[in-house]
Amino acid sequence: MVAIAWGAGALLAAAPLTSAAASPADPAPREVPVLSSFEDGHYVVTLTGAPLAEYQGGVAGIPVPKAAPDGRPNMKGPVARQYRRHLERRQSDVAASVGASPDQRYTVALNGFAAELSAVQAQKLAGHPGVLSVVPDTLRQVQTTTTPEYLGLTGSAGVWAELGGQARAGEGVVVGILDTGLWPENPAFAGAELPEGPTPGKPFLAHRGEDGRIVQQKRDGGTFTGVCEEGERWSETTCSTKVIGARYFAEGFLRNVDEEDLVEVEYLSPRDGHGHGSHTAATAAGKDNIPVVLEGEDFGSTSGMAPGASLAVYKVCWTATAASGCATSDSVAAIDAAVEDGVDVINYSIGGGAATTVADPVELAFLSAASAGIFVATSAGNAGPEASTLDHASPWLTTVAAATAVPREGTVLLGDGRRFVGGRLSGRPMPAAPLVLSTDVKTEKAKEADARLCKPGTLDPAEARGKVVLCYRGENPRVEKSAEVARAGGVGMVLVNPTPSSVDADVHLVPTVHLDAAAGKEVVAYAEQPGATVAFEGGNTTGIVTPTPQIAGFSSRGPTLASDGDVLKPDIAAPGVGILAAVAPQPGNGENDFGGMSGTSMASPHIAGLAALIFHRYPNWSPMAVKSAMMTTARDLVRADGTPERDAFAGGAGFVAPRRFLDPGLVYDSGPEEWIAFMEGSGIDTGTGLGAIDPSDLNQPSIAIGELVGTQTVTRRVTAVSPGLYFARASVPGMRVRVSPSVLHFNAPGETKTFKVTFTTTRKAELAEYAGGFLTWRGAGTTVRSPIAVRPLPLDAPEEVRGSGAEGSVTVPVAAGTTGEVELDPLGMVPGDVERGRLERNGTRFWDVDIEPGTEFARFEVLAEDQRGDFDLALFRLGDDGEEELVRISASASADERIDLVAPEPGTYMVLVMNFANPPGQSSNGFEQATFLVNSASVEGSLEVEPNPLALTSGRVSTYEASWSGLDPEQRYLGIVDYVLEDSEIPLPPTVVAVG
Repeated sequence: MVAIAWGAGALLAAAPLTSAAASPADPAPREVPVLSSFEDGHYVVTLTGAPLAEYQGGVAGIPVPKAAPDGRPNMKGPVARQYRRHLERRQSDVAASVGASPDQRYTVALNGFAAELSAVQAQKLAGHPGVLSVVPDTLRQVQTTTTPEYLGLTGSAGVWAELGGQARAGEGVVVGILDTGLWPENPAFAGAELPEGPTPGKPFLAHRGEDGRIVQQKRDGGTFTGVCEEGERWSETTCSTKVIGARYFAEGFLRNVDEEDLVEVEYLSPRDGHGHGSHTAATAAGKDNIPVVLEGEDFGSTSGMAPGASLAVYKVCWTATAASGCATSDSVAAIDAAVEDGVDVINYSIGGGAATTVADPVELAFLSAASAGIFVATSAGNAGPEASTLDHASPWLTTVAAATAVPREGTVLLGDGRRFVGGRLSGRPMPAAPLVLSTDVKTEKAKEADARLCKPGTLDPAEARGKVVLCYRGENPRVEKSAEVARAGGVGMVLVNPTPSSVDADVHLVPTVHLDAAAGKEVVAYAEQPGATVAFEGGNTTGIVTPTPQIAGFSSRGPTLASDGDVLKPDIAAPGVGILAAVAPQPGNGENDFGGMSGTSMASPHIAGLAALIFHRYPNWSPMAVKSAMMTTARDLVRADGTPERDAFAGGAGFVAPRRFLDPGLVYDSGPEEWIAFMEGSGIDTGTGLGAIDPSDLNQPSIAIGELVGTQTVTRRVTAVSPGLYFARASVPGMRVRVSPSVLHFNAPGETKTFKVTFTTTRKAELAEYAGGFLTWRGAGTTVRSPIAVRPLPLDAPEEVRGSGAEGSVTVPVAAGTTGEVELDPLGMVPGDVERGRLERNGTRFWDVDIEPGTEFARFEVLAEDQRGDFDLALFRLGDDGEEELVRISASASADERIDLVAPEPGTYMVLVMNFANPPGQSSNGFEQATFLVNSASVEGSLEVEPNPLALTSGRVSTYEASWSGLDPEQRYLGIVDYVLEDSEIPLPPTVVAVG
């Protein structure tokens, strides 16, 4: 079952029980483990029924609200208020059904509420017919001069010049920042006092409305109506014509953290005490030509991507002594507010780890935001370079990877004359000093591993004073390492990556150069020699130019764990290494107004600000058209040797190229109905009644197929920005790719045409591995390039086939993705071990099962006597200490449940059946529980296959006959057929043969 579903059904439909009565199959009472991961705590509950941003009618007596002037749903009229009251009544009813009370409500971007729930209440709500999901209110984390010239924004031919000049670029567009808040005194956020009422001749200048709220007319014809929420060191007058909205959301965070535990530099207001929020806000839409002085050194001037855009701040992230982060409930509340206020763009540089589903409360709230016309940029995460570490897998978001751009470099000059370039923010030279390994100057009590990382208290001042200390990256923060060197009296630090990764220009407490692994290995070897010395030179003096843009080693990668590989993420790469921007001047930032930071957190606001520039030119474009324009005009990333880097799972479509994205030629667009159909096709029951589409067919500016067997055709449509004749070209290694039609003729802007792309596996394909390539349309003086990632598989066989009788046969179709032969290895037939019983509601029954070595397949199932009831099934493995470890749970809304294990680990298992709901009017329900253990020792009768081996021809379907004999017609049996490819170690799932 899907962990979070848009529709009726039990999520984990079991109430926690502490004991169960003994039964014939249960010789002694035993403590029953809880059937889920639910615990007492704070939860976000999402309900069926569209939130206001997506409401299209259907509730008796409540029409669809009339659209606002910008075409978006009207969030503030009487009809909107009526519908919100309707949602709130439903929320109250659902909460009351389990005796809970909502403490936060969401009606605009999400239909749901947050509440304190016991484990029992959470489980009962998860099975409520009006509930989509029940998700713990977890803490997510921020994912942590300028790049305008590098990106082509400056100059007479730059993007800013096309949009009325640097100071006005993005004017009339509102960028919402969900983060740690904002330090308003930084000159990057300077603005005039808000006038009372509109200013003649300045249509996009914000002002105070009659109700005291902040009003700004927008370029798309709509209106932003913001709030300047008062709080600690923030008043109504703190907002300005630049910062036109400021709110803070701490209710979820403060449920588990006392207000007194907030750190000294944290403020219960929109004010930023951390610096991350100020940094992302300034990167996206900071003012133009702001001088940057850091540690007394002049770094020139800085500008945000959209200097003329307005900022709306939504503080959702907090720092406390016991915990830090951004509560899910607070993020959803902020998205609700941002949609209602009327922002055009949202930046969300916050993550919760590798995404496993798109049906997360924050992702679903962003679906509503995108439905309302809001472009959402999100950070990909900082867990690279490992595969499948990427956050934010939803196609309605633009997920951003981090890359290098303007190098922030310094040079290590060794005493033997060799030079090595690394990351360094400062350009000041440092005179030669002795170079030592941190492990050679550690304290007597410090562990070698801790001293290697220069953890606090590990260096001996008597040994480190006056020296440059070489420390390794890892575990503790990079700046903390230089702080330890400074504490021990060191005069400098060489920071070395133990494995290849990014090199980061940070604000350190001693002069520091950060080297990658290869250079670090050379410097470590030199440091081990007696009399080693080192000096630092400003900039790169090696004579070897560092190629850019390179994907950062820390940037999280795909393929995404969500959607079975049928969505290509990340979408695009942007500058995210050594980015100089505004921070909060607190001790952690050295009391500086500006600081250098690295992370996908820094890459995402580049894309958010650039989206504001596109909205400046095309104010009524959809968010997906904006995303498409960026992706299809992106340029290649490079490897360390300067050759093109075209790993789409690292950098998506490539590195953003603003000089091109205002004229993208064609755009790929999609909207909420397609997104919901995509979710249905991904196995998520949305409860909307909309039909499913193959996830690979969602109209995106990229193509991904996670399981390609032989041949598959995907459909796309493009809309003309520049009409003309376009010719297609597509290429993927090991694939034959055909585009039909391969020529498209557009007569006018806005005209839309559909085409198909067919992929066929060839003998050169590397099976079970992703292959990448591009589809490119050329015409009208431009190119429109889409990345492709497909994973060819050798075959696709049914998971299960069924038959009946003491003897018989069934035809099994096998779709081939390769040409050759496959050996068929049958095992069976094995009778089921059946137990029958009857349970009252919430009653349980369990028994132990021994799985012997050599068992190839195990099935545990419960069948209800009356299908109007609802049984649940759980499987636990018993450890040597008697502890039960939950292996699998099957707890859908249906009456019957099943758990299958392929090649299960031998041992003792416990099977648990629970009656979650009785049939109407009945006090109990009967059941049959069956266990099948398919191994050679349990075989009765026979299972044979013909022909064997089976000949495969790529792109075609072959068949074989599976036949059985010698069975008892009164029993049920299982067998399996394994598939073994010649000269291949690719694991293939078996086909289950079920008889009776």
